[in-house]
Amino acid sequence: MASAPDRLLRRLEWQVVRRLDGQLQGSYRTVFRGTGIDFADLREYTPEDDVRHIDWNVTARLDEPYVRQYTEDRELTAWLVLDLSASMRFGGTGEGGAGRGKDTTLTELAVSLARLLTHGGNRVGAILYDNRQQRILPPRTGRLHVLRIAHEIERAVARTAEAGATDLAGMLHLAAATARRRGLVFVVSDFIGEGWEEPLTRLTFRNEVVAIRVVDPIELDLPDLGLVVVEDAETGEQMLVDTGDPQFQQRLRAEVDAREAAVDAALRRSHATAHLVGTDEDPLEALVAMVRAAKRRRR
Repeated sequence: MASAPDRLLRRLEWQVVRRLDGQLQGSYRTVFRGTGIDFADLREYTPEDDVRHIDWNVTARLDEPYVRQYTEDRELTAWLVLDLSASMRFGGTGEGGAGRGKDTTLTELAVSLARLLTHGGNRVGAILYDNRQQRILPPRTGRLHVLRIAHEIERAVARTAEAGATDLAGMLHLAAATARRRGLVFVVSDFIGEGWEEPLTRLTFRNEVVAIRVVDPIELDLPDLGLVVVEDAETGEQMLVDTGDPQFQQRLRAEVDAREAAVDAALRRSHATAHLVGTDEDPLEALVAMVRAAKRRRR
């Protein structure tokens, strides 16, 4: 009998790879791609260009901005940086999610991305991170490697995550130290934590970074459930609240709006390409939308 990761991979291959085959990879060019390392030419800067590619010496001499162009690598090295902290265990049946928790959404996104990228001959590595344990899977290609990533995610999710605020800065520092070659990095997290903007910005200096933020709808809009005990997934702190109290709802809405605005602003400042995926969404449809958005940006 096939294992759960194997069944998941088969289902995702059927639903995603066949649908996106030919869109994600054409010849050796990818929609999501890292910057090539071989200098090819210079041309005038346009507003769509990445400011990191500006050649400041030439710009100073000609008094007009110029950017460097690079040849694209025929093989891409991609990394999946996966937040498996306590807050990512939220959602699913019994906790306000529509049958899918944030960790389940993360798993489906990660396995789909790994299979899509390796399907085109690219190498994919993974960093599985919580505050207590970190697992690094070196970049490789092939279906068996994707199956191994799926197995390791399943094992990590089955473990009890350590309580405490998520050390996202530590996760991103580990990613920067591990992904030494220029490439593509997917960071899948809820970005609940402090101090992650600076290391995320540093990660974008050398890599193309795609930040996929996973949220549960109940984190954004708490319905009227009457008197409930609310527990912080990371600190374990519990509080009895009346979710039907208009003043409570007003204060909560203000806090959620302020947090969302702060996270969105930090992601923009980091120069990472950001996507929001809800646990009530189909992760595969979300991935299709990401690919289409990336193709529009490149055009």
